[in-house]
Amino acid sequence: MSRPYYIAGNWKMHKTRAEAAELAKALVAGLKDGKHKYLAAPSFTLLETVGAILKGGNILLGAQDCAEEEQGAHTGEVSVLQLKDLGVQVIILGHSERRHLYKEDDALINKKLKLALKHGFEVILCVGELLEEREAGRAEEVCERQTTEGLKGVSAEELERVTIAYEPVWAIGTGKTATPNDAEAIHAYIRKIVGKLYGNEAAEKIIIQYGGSVKPENAAQLMAQKNIDGALVGGAALKAETFIPIAKFQAV
Repeated sequence: MSRPYYIAGNWKMHKTRAEAAELAKALVAGLKDGKHKYLAAPSFTLLETVGAILKGGNILLGAQDCAEEEQGAHTGEVSVLQLKDLGVQVIILGHSERRHLYKEDDALINKKLKLALKHGFEVILCVGELLEEREAGRAEEVCERQTTEGLKGVSAEELERVTIAYEPVWAIGTGKTATPNDAEAIHAYIRKIVGKLYGNEAAEKIIIQYGGSVKPENAAQLMAQKNIDGALVGGAALKAETFIPIAKFQAV
């Protein structure tokens, strides 16, 4: 089964509205004839600006997180209802920065994921191990736990709106990249876990992205791996001249 490639840009906490508009316009122009699935995920304050520019094109509008409750007395949080109102189509959940800097655990991420799916969003569920976990030989165990707990209570039908992003935490923003073989091994393992939970057909269909210092120079080698179906791009997503070559990579 051939899965579509899915290239997503996570802009993290960068850009003013003017800067975001400039980048969004450059991406729309540069990717209008792109063959893959694309996503741009700016900060909450930029969603309306960027959404207006992306509207009707081939780049989905993504949010970087959401609150675990629909609405209520949650100062500083942003709800799925507010994101839907802005035209957001995809929500990134469980990013390593949310897990490790903001101490989000598997149960909280699972609660957010089910809420997002309930409201019709697509979700990118991020999983991945720390350097010390990899060095202790626990990379597979960590990814299995995060995948299994993250998908708890998610139906087979809902799973069709879930993408998994494997991001080895030691390779994010460090310039280190998992070798294509390292990344492929974990991607294959995650696919096996999905197969155990949902059956082989679901495992074959699910898109698993790689995230962690993806650059124009290494994108094609990573995507050439059998189980790597795209990329969740951080730093290189902040400039059109680095994101567009990744997004339009030629399979090797």
